[in-house]
Amino acid sequence: MSVQTTPASRASGPGEQAGGPRVLRLGTRRSALARTQSGHVATAIEAAAAARGEDLRVELVEVVTHGDTSTAPLATFGGVGVFVSALRDALLAKEVDLAVHSLKDLPTAPAPGLVVAAVPLREDPRDVLVARDGLTVGELPAGSRIGTGSPRRAAQLRALGLGLEVVGVRGNVDTRLGFVASGEVDAVVLARAGLLRLGRADEATEVLDPLTMLPAPGQGALAVECREADADVVAAVAALDDPATRAAVEAERTLLAVLEAGCAAPLGALGEVVEGDDGDELFLRAVVASVDGAVTIRRSVTGPADDATGVGRRLAEVLLEDGAAELVAPPPAPPGPPAQPARPESARPESARPAREGDL
Repeated sequence: MSVQTTPASRASGPGEQAGGPRVLRLGTRRSALARTQSGHVATAIEAAAAARGEDLRVELVEVVTHGDTSTAPLATFGGVGVFVSALRDALLAKEVDLAVHSLKDLPTAPAPGLVVAAVPLREDPRDVLVARDGLTVGELPAGSRIGTGSPRRAAQLRALGLGLEVVGVRGNVDTRLGFVASGEVDAVVLARAGLLRLGRADEATEVLDPLTMLPAPGQGALAVECREADADVVAAVAALDDPATRAAVEAERTLLAVLEAGCAAPLGALGEVVEGDDGDELFLRAVVASVDGAVTIRRSVTGPADDATGVGRRLAEVLLEDGAAELVAPPPAPPGPPAQPARPESARPESARPAREGDL
């Protein structure tokens, strides 16, 4: 694990700064997307503190994770938690006071001594297509190459039956978009939330309807984690929590946990709090697919918004009754070395090499 305080804030210490405002150190991955997400959270924490009359500043501290440095496909080294463990280690070592995670990267099991103090308002959870010549999925000719590092996306693309070739790729947003620009692939699938946060949403050629492509559990949402014992930090962060977002992702993650599915499983889920006859209801839908897309199980349930765990568990049980266990079981390890990215690491721009996102 590598920890580096951002140069602009190097003078501060843990929780205080001599002669100045109280300072919180926010651990973030070093990619442009992670830093942008963390910057938004830092600004929101400062604004909430100012509204309470508190003088509080938040500095970003870069933490390098194994997922940032490995070039192997995520499925070959576990995936779940690969972008999270170093941030959690820094929290427990008191090198940072809080950390921001893409919630879809966060393992469903709680970490002893840590708490998710806030789940801010969710960005658009849908996936998008970025294709050559402004094409949509339906307009891509049979045989077109679509890049994605996500088994979930790959399975749902294959299930469309359009004769598309799914190509495994990894890399940050610039790297993946570069594959399309260079002609190495005809299109890539990304999370719309990442493009929105980077101010690049207009580069998408199609926003994929959840009826076509259900997102990863937690996609588009952030988790702000801190030490459970730091009551003042928990209180400072709690103002960012959005109850509807928390309910939706709690249901999605409960489903994930009950199915014992990790990021290598071809599973998508989306929870939404909607207005029902008797108040707010939680509508949860999910898809489990075979890797080749030949078999898909799509189901949905509705329940009380204040029983997110129960709603997630109920849908998981429905899926299990219909055969989902076989589809989410880990595939056998492939023989030989893991597959390489679409182009050699040495051929990529230096700015694109260090930062990689899991299920962008």
